[in-house]
Amino acid sequence: MAGQRSATRPPIGQMSSKNLLRDAARTRRAELAKTIPDFAARLAQHATALDIPPNSLIGAYAALPGEADPHLLLKALVSTGCTLAFPRVAAKGAPLVFHHWQPGRVMERGTFGIAEPQSDWPIAHPRILLVPLLAFDARGHRLGYGGGYYDRTLEALRAHGTIRTIGIAYAGQEIDSIPDENHDHQLDMIATENGVRRFHHT
Repeated sequence: MAGQRSATRPPIGQMSSKNLLRDAARTRRAELAKTIPDFAARLAQHATALDIPPNSLIGAYAALPGEADPHLLLKALVSTGCTLAFPRVAAKGAPLVFHHWQPGRVMERGTFGIAEPQSDWPIAHPRILLVPLLAFDARGHRLGYGGGYYDRTLEALRAHGTIRTIGIAYAGQEIDSIPDENHDHQLDMIATENGVRRFHHT
């Protein structure tokens, strides 16, 4: 079933400030994390709907507490022969650097307390990215964390070819509208516990 809008959404889509949006979105996401404890399992059920070819290299992420957790989805994709790459913060203001991951490799805590690859792991250039977020809207705009890391990363990766971006979120993270700027990149798809939606960009 395609991802549906939440029946009860906070009126945060009316706010103009991205900082206010982020504060409200964090609160909303924390509530959703408590009310949907089986999110990871429900998300994984929609793995085939993503239409990711077997043996693809996927740019993934390790979820922080409260984030929409893709680990069971990743497990399902690995079972089709896909391989994973995880991002590392190389420097403030720089794009993320992706590194190949292999089973048994242990990631380390990075600058922001996020599990990251070690710097000596082989560099990866994934063409499919699973992207965390605070909120999204019906146009495929993503509200990030404010550091601009994913926008810079997508800009860098797209310089070398087409990138497919898949936002991972609770369905209830959808809001009416997210103010977009020139450097913002729209998502191609969003995957929630309710299913997968595709966005058509003009």
